[in-house]
Amino acid sequence: MISIPHKTKQFLVLLIKVLIVAGAFYFIYNQLANNDKLDWQKFIVLFQKNQSVSGIAFLLVLSVLNRFFEILKWKNLVAFIHKITLGEATKQVLGALTAGLFTPNGVGEYAGKALFFEKKETKKVIFLNLICNGIQMILTVIFGLFGLLYFNAQYHVITIKTVALIFGMVLLLFIILFSVKKITIKGYSIEKLIHKINEIPKSIHQKNILLGICRYLVFSHQYYFLFLAFDVDLPYFTLIATISSVYFLASSLPTFQFLDFAVKGSVAVFFFGILGVNEWIVIFISTLMWFLNVVLPVIIGTYYVLNFNSKSIIKGTKTQ
Repeated sequence: MISIPHKTKQFLVLLIKVLIVAGAFYFIYNQLANNDKLDWQKFIVLFQKNQSVSGIAFLLVLSVLNRFFEILKWKNLVAFIHKITLGEATKQVLGALTAGLFTPNGVGEYAGKALFFEKKETKKVIFLNLICNGIQMILTVIFGLFGLLYFNAQYHVITIKTVALIFGMVLLLFIILFSVKKITIKGYSIEKLIHKINEIPKSIHQKNILLGICRYLVFSHQYYFLFLAFDVDLPYFTLIATISSVYFLASSLPTFQFLDFAVKGSVAVFFFGILGVNEWIVIFISTLMWFLNVVLPVIIGTYYVLNFNSKSIIKGTKTQ
């Protein structure tokens, strides 16, 4: 085996850190500066008309709450392995978010969080992160399906037969998955996954679900208040149903974190177009949501990436 000198290792680690941070800032700048659909003049005119320090502060508070609930979720789940402080959870969540910016569906986030733990705990950390993201996805699907049903009942985008067919296919999929849960692929099976999930105390799962619901309500209503700020006058339930539908469908598509706003924006343009909302307003709101909930946390996360030290790996005793 080839031995790499300590100074060379330090240089390589520093180079990786710099590349991650530089890449993050490049993609953020590129998406904001070179998007032809963003009419900044219209945005500035509307901003000057409706500018409010309290309104901006309120939106920023919602962004902080959105990420704060995610941090609390991670702190709660990691307690199954080790108890960590809120500061450590913040470092892990924001650092991993930055590291996963360029990977499909934020896959790099899993590896990013695992770096903060001992190598022998990598599988456990990845599994806990799967649970953390999984509950958020399940909530997005549940709220999204209700939103789609409400939206369709109001605007009849698809027929009742199509709705019944979709639900029938979903039900059939669950039946198939339940039937083949004992089938093992490379040592993994649905039954084994359920067993692993059940090893985690119910109190942790319950808190995870509650925090996931809080996070969903925060970012969906942040979206809602942005539409109000852009003078979009639509009934509350219509807006919320449309927002939940957009998040559900956009989250089902494979994408990169730095392209997240483009995917959500494209889906949002279709749905809000049916409601008669101007395309440029939808695109701007999607971009602002991306900026508030991805760009700002990533900027903070770059600090943790640059200051990451292998000596900061968490060691401790399992709480179970």
